[in-house]
Amino acid sequence: MTSDKGREDPMARTRTTRASTKSARSRTSKQPRGRVRYAVVGQGYISQIAVLPAFANARRNSELTALVSDDPHKLELLGRRYRVKHLYRYEDFDACLASGEVDAVFIALPNHLHHAYTLRAARAGKHVLCEKPLAVTEDECREMIDEAERYGVQLMVAYRLHFERANLKAVQIARAGRLGGLRTFNSLFCMQVEDGNIRLQAAAGGGTLYDIGIYCINAARHLFGAEPVEVVGFAGNNGEERFREVDEMTSAILRFPGDRLASFTCSFGAADASAFDLVGTKGSLRLESPYSFAEDITQRLKIGERTTEQVFPARDQFAPELLYFSDCIRERRKPEPSGEEGWADVRVIRALLASIELRRPVALEPLDRRRQPTLEQEIHRPPIEEPELVGARKPSPGD
Repeated sequence: MTSDKGREDPMARTRTTRASTKSARSRTSKQPRGRVRYAVVGQGYISQIAVLPAFANARRNSELTALVSDDPHKLELLGRRYRVKHLYRYEDFDACLASGEVDAVFIALPNHLHHAYTLRAARAGKHVLCEKPLAVTEDECREMIDEAERYGVQLMVAYRLHFERANLKAVQIARAGRLGGLRTFNSLFCMQVEDGNIRLQAAAGGGTLYDIGIYCINAARHLFGAEPVEVVGFAGNNGEERFREVDEMTSAILRFPGDRLASFTCSFGAADASAFDLVGTKGSLRLESPYSFAEDITQRLKIGERTTEQVFPARDQFAPELLYFSDCIRERRKPEPSGEEGWADVRVIRALLASIELRRPVALEPLDRRRQPTLEQEIHRPPIEEPELVGARKPSPGD
């Protein structure tokens, strides 16, 4: 008997692939007529403190219809609290996707699971709103983007600050030239993370860069309106047992075209602090607590001798994500931030990790990303009342 291995007709393979893609896309050709129905996958801290209650502020076009978790106690209590009847274990995720009860999923799982669950949802014809980081590696991000395109579904990374006024206003000021030629960006984002938290588990995609450094990277990219061409990173560790798998602290320098420099430090072992400073040839801009989802954000703008201050009150930053993404689904419009935006940040994180390991700067291929968040994307919703957590802990005692 002879083997047919290696003698596959390439045209037949192409026809099969095209037929498969057409079949997959046909499953999403019928857009939701009413509210977009969501399954929230993962019932940890961020889901309970922000995502689930946000649906009350997003009822115009979004509806919470299913919960997915491996904890039956969480499912029972949260299902009752939010009046959700469709409750699934992780092992039943595919049944959830095939049930006809959901149009989209919000993935709020540990970082290392984003890739697999996004692929499963996309292949089932479901749109995906995925928490940051989009994935752990660039290759995973690219496969998620490609599969979403192949199966005709929308993929958005949950960058809530792309809809928050203080951060969008900062981008507008930078682009308008009010600070003159932009030269430096410097940021700090620190918190205390308790031992045992998943952010401290390397196998789950933990570490400061993936969790909080990504905010600094994203801010620098959009304030400069460009992509870094070279990076260098330094990791620090005070030797505490809780940092046995991941860095305690990371500092980085990013070189942008025009020899503009961005620097930041992020830490899981320091007191709560977050701010960024953008300095140009004519002025400077400072935001205090720019990355917070539960605090007021203060902006200080200094141009010449004149300084102005504005306080942006705390608001619900998660409902705007849902409202915007649901509109993108209904209108068949590619979202900003798309999967490519998530990939761009992971690309920088991976380069910084390589720099730390190699103990030298790492160059990045030139990248021209024209899509940027704009002030027109701002969506305001009132703050939510903090709900009681069910079987979940705050990552930091200061939260």
